Amino acid sequence: MAPRKVSGLPLHTGAAGWNSILPPAAPLPVLHAEVGCDIAIVGAGFAGLSAARHLRLTDPALSVVVLDAGRVAESSAGRNSGFMIDLPHDLTSADYAGSGAARDRVLTKLNRLAIDFAADVQREYGLPAGYFQRWGKINGAVSAVGEKANRTYAAHLAALNEPHALYDAQTMREVTGSTYYSSGLYTPGTALIQPAGYIRGLASGLVARNVRIFETSPVTAFESTGAGWLLTTPQGRVRASRVILANNGHLESFGFGRGQLMHIMLNACMTEEIPTDLLRGLGGQETWGLTPSDPMGSTVRRISTAQGGNRIIIRQGGYYRPRMQTSRADLARVVRGMREKFDARFPTLKGVSFEHSWSGHLCLTRNAVSVTHELEPGLFAACVQNGLGTTRGTLGGIAAATLALGQSSDITRFFLDEMKPARLPPHPFDTIGANVYLRWKEWQARAE
Repeated sequence: MAPRKVSGLPLHTGAAGWNSILPPAAPLPVLHAEVGCDIAIVGAGFAGLSAARHLRLTDPALSVVVLDAGRVAESSAGRNSGFMIDLPHDLTSADYAGSGAARDRVLTKLNRLAIDFAADVQREYGLPAGYFQRWGKINGAVSAVGEKANRTYAAHLAALNEPHALYDAQTMREVTGSTYYSSGLYTPGTALIQPAGYIRGLASGLVARNVRIFETSPVTAFESTGAGWLLTTPQGRVRASRVILANNGHLESFGFGRGQLMHIMLNACMTEEIPTDLLRGLGGQETWGLTPSDPMGSTVRRISTAQGGNRIIIRQGGYYRPRMQTSRADLARVVRGMREKFDARFPTLKGVSFEHSWSGHLCLTRNAVSVTHELEPGLFAACVQNGLGTTRGTLGGIAAATLALGQSSDITRFFLDEMKPARLPPHPFDTIGANVYLRWKEWQARAE
């Protein structure tokens, strides 16, 4: 079979703040030769590195190579908000509730397996305690609409027999230091992670266990050879019996899922180190995580020195970009909006500047399904996390690794039972329609 060209490589706007606040990492090697392995993995994020760890745990004799287009933790893995969420978290719904109680129970069970997987990584690979914390999370509400969404979701959780607590404005003030929120819905099962620190620690642990990871080695072409697969990078090649594509939306760059994948760019800002006197005046807990009651609202996290400094991160401002790129003008526009939202929540911190701002890439499907199965003989996908890159990426990586080994599990059965991704309207109607819809939903959630 003739080589197939890869149509696009990841392009990022703004340095990943989570990675920037950590000490510099020693670079991993660039692929400069032809190497062989049993299984090659494209992508060193949550999916790819979770797949590599599962392979090593299942069969330590396997030779595994991981290729990443950039530096570890500088791509999407270091650009998310660091929530490993256990409960239903459907971003296309009004209140995160899933598509049915039976499916939600299955998915919650699997999400907790992914969180346990991450806890094992922290323990076995010696990651700092602050990089993984089972803190839980709060759905913060401001408006009557947001409060109604929280009550509806709380009723859904009660039907699932899941623990939760409704917070009043005073409790929200005690946790966050902000008088902005009128109420909140707390759920205890979410793990808050330092995403770049976690990914860097996972990568280091795998390298110590003889997984070969090559940075700045993008796959530019690939082909089936009959005996396996050949992956070509700018300066090298990898011959592998099997391949796992763990590159989320860039699955489309490899020729799969075209006309089915929605590419949403989200943006985030991280403050400089907040002075001690301002922290004292703010009050609240030193570490917490808040998602908005409306999925189109603003996500906010406060971190401490255990994660890289006393800082606050705010994320908001989504727009549809089929080429998976954000311009500096795009980022500057949404940073201005996030500054207003930050100041409204923390008026005593108006003088605190944003040290880092960046854009990240979400890949979704209209019917909220992933692409985690065998695409062609010996070629597997662990892609399309629907905005849940930490938890769903971990699960997808484990599932693809299990399938590549010719095995099955509850995780593989979940993904294989999903429907195919629904098709999108033709371009440019997909872009026009999606951005109009996002602007409308964002306006509805403007207070949140």
